[in-house]
Amino acid sequence: HARIVQGVRTGELTKAETKNVVRKEKEVKQDVREAKADGVVTGAERREIRRDQNKASRTIYRTKHNNRERN
Repeated sequence: HARIVQGVRTGELTKAETKNVVRKEKEVKQDVREAKADGVVTGAERREIRRDQNKASRTIYRTKHNNRERN
């Protein structure tokens, strides 16, 4: 979340890019909530969450460094 806010503040993220990365972050949080819902986070759920977090992190990095500027 802090990386997204920083990207908006510095103009590295456009409005559309911000909307996209925020949506991905929400999806990761939803996965965590679903995994915790039954009280047990299995190894498979943990791997899926970690994979989704890494994917979201890569998306944030690539989006911040794609040389587009916010108007």
